[in-house]
Amino acid sequence: MFVNTEKKLIWKNGSFEKWDDSKVHVLSHTLHYGTGVFEGVRAYKTDCGPAIFRLKEHTKRLFNAAAKINIKIPFSEEEINKAQYEALIKNKLDEGYIRPIVYLGNEGLGLRAKDLSVNVSIAAWEWPSYMDPKAKQNGISVMKSSYQQYENPLHSGNKIIGTYFSNTMALHEALDNGADEAIMFDKNGFISEGSGENIFIVKDGTIFTPTTEHCLNGITRQSVIQIAKDQKYNVEEKDLGYDDLLNADEAFFTGTAVEITPISRFDNNIINIGGRGEITENLQDKFQKIISGNDEQYKNWLTYKA
Repeated sequence: MFVNTEKKLIWKNGSFEKWDDSKVHVLSHTLHYGTGVFEGVRAYKTDCGPAIFRLKEHTKRLFNAAAKINIKIPFSEEEINKAQYEALIKNKLDEGYIRPIVYLGNEGLGLRAKDLSVNVSIAAWEWPSYMDPKAKQNGISVMKSSYQQYENPLHSGNKIIGTYFSNTMALHEALDNGADEAIMFDKNGFISEGSGENIFIVKDGTIFTPTTEHCLNGITRQSVIQIAKDQKYNVEEKDLGYDDLLNADEAFFTGTAVEITPISRFDNNIINIGGRGEITENLQDKFQKIISGNDEQYKNWLTYKA
């Protein structure tokens, strides 16, 4: 839940406005047709002040996704980067979640999305943990979803608003069945991703993750692959099936919200010992040092000001 919203500000089209005054018209084209893009970004408390994790990469993906659906953002990447950091400072946040969103205006309605205004808003708020903090050690339970992740090829590599409906349905299905998250499969029957996370498994010391043909190539995913390789782990991107997860030695999710979270149960079957594995823990420890600003090797992944 949002807290202290009466004191919060949202950046919109170049200036800040009060949280409760930030409105979108009911006839916005994006509300009706999903023509918009967004990002999910995290900032972390460090000894040098708040630091945004891989800010430039997130913003570049925002612009690339917009271009895929023929939206030209009326600001530069540098301006959007600066606005995201300003949103932290204006809201007096040492750490938190940042949500940039690009959406079309209400000058007309219908599939012809021409000559409509392009709007950009950026909100920032407290978000200490998406999952129960104990989940980082004990792991979470997941279930195979009946919703496939293949309906819209634009979903792969892009955060486009209109492509996330099946992800929401998959998560709701999992929660209604007592699981913490869903595992979505692609049209070929291979593991794709969680409802909002990428997935990795470990088998015999090798780390595996699905190809990005039918899943988002998450920035945390890319980061964990790089960290693992730098730690001399063998990482392979390949098609993974149901039994690969069921028989894994370890499994974990990655994502801006979940960071690195172990998976301990799949369809009520315990994965290995039913808790966090050694490789998962090692990657978690390394990731924590990086986002805390305590690892010189990855200092360029943090933005302290923009």
